[in-house]
Amino acid sequence: MASADLLLHPVRLRVVQAFLGDRVLTTTDLRAELPDVPAASLYRHVGVLAEAGVLTVVGERKVRGAAERSYRLVTEAASVGAGDAAAMSPEQHRRAFATFVAGLLADFDRYVDRSGADPDFARDGVGYRHVALWQTDEEFAAFLGELRALLRERMAAGPGNGRRRRIVSTVLLPGD
Repeated sequence: MASADLLLHPVRLRVVQAFLGDRVLTTTDLRAELPDVPAASLYRHVGVLAEAGVLTVVGERKVRGAAERSYRLVTEAASVGAGDAAAMSPEQHRRAFATFVAGLLADFDRYVDRSGADPDFARDGVGYRHVALWQTDEEFAAFLGELRALLRERMAAGPGNGRRRRIVSTVLLPGD
C-alpha cells in the first residue's frame, strides 16, 4: 500500500486514475490523456509512482533510439493502507479529502469540456446523488462487503466487447 502523501498529490492522483480499468499506457499515452500537465512534470511523477511500486513496467520498445516503457497500475499498491489512514490526523484527512474532491471536480470539468456545447449526461451515465441508509453497524459492514464484491466482479470484465471505461467514485460518511 502506498502512503497518502504519495497518492494524493494532484498530478499523481490523475496519473493513477488514468490507469484505472487495467490499462497499459506509455508516457506518450499519458501525455495525450493529461495534456495540461507539463511533460517534465508528468515524467517525474510517473517515475515516482514506478519507484514506489504503484506502477510497474510491463513492456519496453525503442522509439527513435529511446526506450519507451509501457506501464500498468499495481492496484493493491494504489490505495492508502488502513494503517496509514488510521495514523493520519484530522487535518491530513481534510487535505486528502479536498484533493479527492478537487480531482472529481476537475474530472467533471474535463468531461463537460470534451462533450462540447451539449453533453448528454443520461447517455453517458453521468450521475451524482446523495442517499441515506438506516443500518446498524453490522448491516453497514455487510453492505460494504457486498458493494466491494460487486465492484470486484464488474472490474474483472476488462476492456473489449463494446465496453466503455467508467469511473466510479464513492464517498461514505455517517449521517449524524
